[in-house]
Amino acid sequence: MVVFGISRKETTPFDGQKPGTSGLRKKVTVFQQPNYLHNFVQATFNALPDDKVKGASIVVSGDGRYFSKDAIQIIIKMAAANGVRRVWVGQNGLLSTPAVSAVIRERVGADGSKASGAFILTASHNPGGPHEDFGIKYNMENGGPAPEAVTDKIFANTKSIKEYFIAEDLPDVDISVIGLTSFTGPEGPFDVDVFDSTSDYVKLMKEIFDFDSIRKLLASPKFTFCYDALHGVAGIYAKRIFVEELSADESSLMNCVPKEDFGGGHPDPNLTYAKELVVRMGLGGGGHVDEPPEFGAAADGDADRNMVLGKRFFVTPSDSVAIIAANAVQAIPYFSSGLKGVARSMPTSAALDVVARHLNLKFFEVPTGWKFFGNLMDAGMCSICGEESFGTGSDHIREKDGIWAVLAWLSILAFKNKDKLHGEKLVSVEDIVRDHWSIYGRHYYTRYDYENVDAGDAKELMAHLVKLQASLPDVNGMIKGIRSDVSNVVQADEFEYKDPVDSSVSKHQGIRYLFEDGSRLVFRLSGTGSVGATIRLYIEQYEKDPSKTGRDSQDALAPLVEVALKLSKMQEFTGRSAPTVIT
Repeated sequence: MVVFGISRKETTPFDGQKPGTSGLRKKVTVFQQPNYLHNFVQATFNALPDDKVKGASIVVSGDGRYFSKDAIQIIIKMAAANGVRRVWVGQNGLLSTPAVSAVIRERVGADGSKASGAFILTASHNPGGPHEDFGIKYNMENGGPAPEAVTDKIFANTKSIKEYFIAEDLPDVDISVIGLTSFTGPEGPFDVDVFDSTSDYVKLMKEIFDFDSIRKLLASPKFTFCYDALHGVAGIYAKRIFVEELSADESSLMNCVPKEDFGGGHPDPNLTYAKELVVRMGLGGGGHVDEPPEFGAAADGDADRNMVLGKRFFVTPSDSVAIIAANAVQAIPYFSSGLKGVARSMPTSAALDVVARHLNLKFFEVPTGWKFFGNLMDAGMCSICGEESFGTGSDHIREKDGIWAVLAWLSILAFKNKDKLHGEKLVSVEDIVRDHWSIYGRHYYTRYDYENVDAGDAKELMAHLVKLQASLPDVNGMIKGIRSDVSNVVQADEFEYKDPVDSSVSKHQGIRYLFEDGSRLVFRLSGTGSVGATIRLYIEQYEKDPSKTGRDSQDALAPLVEVALKLSKMQEFTGRSAPTVIT
């Protein structure tokens, strides 16, 4: 057994190590600076209670992006030096973000131990590679992201850190081979347990969904299916679940071999970046002559986001969570006894609100960031939740879960088609969505992303919007000067949230303009980029008249888009004549 010692290393702080909505994200070259990763990891250990570090078990894995394998070895050596008893690592360092949450909550080690938390190495939907993005975040013992009280403490520690601890003579562990490697240090035994990345997560999914009914749907010659992992970590779960468990043809899988640079692509599951899938589903214009599949889906780099498509039909994430909530009790065994409540992030459309009112469910509107949903779930107040940024999930874990969302849709399709698998025309994704609109109305919705905007320019734009809110008559006068067919603003504010569980208050969570007819304009700065600022503009219009729910979304929203761009002076402040991404 290898015996190791502990080294104390002097260091100095780095600027800008403040975790965003989902951890610290920077360019790989930033993380590769001497001591940069070390400082953040030590600041995190210092922010945690002693009993969550000393003698504890922690998980260290991620989406496999470039620099992950090096980072895992560094964190293992620092964990050993800080008194951690065991480190659990997914084989090859791969664990999706939802799988990490499941491992924390569900996995029991051979000695009966459970994990007290996890370092997740991911920059989610951001590109990967030697000159692209890397990220790290810490999840707590409930499986969810560290709350603001902890991330604030981590950030404070990064600004004052003077030393870190590392077991330099601990040899690198072969994380490609499943098994236990044991060492001995000054504080006693230390183990690294490399385990199957998919087993715990697959077991949980089989407890939630009726795999037999989904398997029958996938076996129908009338139903075709495809799944695009965008060369992210979702690929290993897709092969295990869709092919090995549900007997889908392997040709249904696209880009399911994880790559450190995501194949040179942008692992963001939307209509802009998932181009190959969009074309295959008949939504990319010309260039694909085959009949599109009935159902298609994509994942981001760490498999917590999802995009759902029908044949020549896009399902907005806002509609997706509302439709899952509306059908969950009938179609998904996990929810057969009813929903505790539902929640959405503030920028997400109000489609879920309408479902909650119809079904008499508790409803919550929270800031962007999955940790806010986690509080509600831990308190037993929420079963299903979602964000417009392609994140959907439930209280089975404390992260959004892309494959869960796909299985939820397949479950709904299986339920709707249980008596139609032989002979009759299948109920399609589009049929389900249009039927939902006929019952609940349609929330026309789009999001404009302006990426890598100068941070100073972005702040000036937001300050301009806040200043406008001081006088609604003036705002409405401006709007009428832009478009006379747009209704009046009845409320304008910066969204502020008081958590009903712990009474914490989150301020400055986005600028809202709420219109008399139920329309909304929302502006916020995203915390998920690695450089510059990303301005997100959300535009929503509610239509209750069934005869008007079939319009093209961009046509229906055009008047509000014009108002939003001119009211915000988007081009004047940013120099951008068009968004980077429209979803």
